[in-house]
Amino acid sequence: MTQQQPAARIQPDAAVVTKLSPMSVADTVARVSDLVAEKGLKLFALIDHDGEAEAVGLHLRETKVVIFGSPPAGTPVMEASPLAALDLPLKVLIWADGEQTKLCYTAPAELAARYGLSDELAGRLAGIDAITDAAISSAGRGR
Repeated sequence: MTQQQPAARIQPDAAVVTKLSPMSVADTVARVSDLVAEKGLKLFALIDHDGEAEAVGLHLRETKVVIFGSPPAGTPVMEASPLAALDLPLKVLIWADGEQTKLCYTAPAELAARYGLSDELAGRLAGIDAITDAAISSAGRGR
């Protein structure tokens, strides 16, 4: 007999930023995607984990990953530290934790420390904070 696991709970961790969205997963994904376009960034991909699970007959809570970035900003980071390509472009996980929508991503300071980036290069990663803040602000609630 298999026991069902409880919904995932994120432990406080400075390496991962977790923000609560007042919107559904779909609306939060749309808002992040819209903001990426408005900022002139490149939306590289949207990974639909729950959709892919459903396609093979499995169930997964709503779970999406938005992958975005800026080649002019990210390229110097990868030139300085080639392994940074493991974490670039930037990724935001948007998922349903029960009735609550959460946005999670690796903290820019964690990425900078992980790859030994200078302050100037680290600053190129910080835009993810502003985009996710804007996505969950009252301006995004009209969707």
